[in-house]
Amino acid sequence: MNALTIRLLAAPEAVPLARHAVREHLGPDGHPDAALCVSELLTNVITHLGEGTPVTLRITGRATRTRVELTDPDPRAWPVPRQATDSDESGRGLALLEAVALRWGVTQGYRTKTVWCEL
Repeated sequence: MNALTIRLLAAPEAVPLARHAVREHLGPDGHPDAALCVSELLTNVITHLGEGTPVTLRITGRATRTRVELTDPDPRAWPVPRQATDSDESGRGLALLEAVALRWGVTQGYRTKTVWCEL
């Protein structure tokens, strides 16, 4: 299966479009949590780096193993899991990612970082 690669600007309206593209690419046999992971990773970029940040989304694999990668242009702003309280309106994205992914991590590139997860 070919990889899906999408270059886009991180913005709230891009989140449902990216989820839809992932579901279309993976088809009915694709991993059901891939779109959820894309939403969380893209929302983290919007929240921590700002709306309009250019990102690259890459999906590889299919049903048995799917890898989701989101690359952004800030190699210094690494995601840090935190413990959200019941009253917090945010802060659960990485906990959710950790709950559904087999593993996840961050890879630093030259002037970029890629947050990835495997399902």
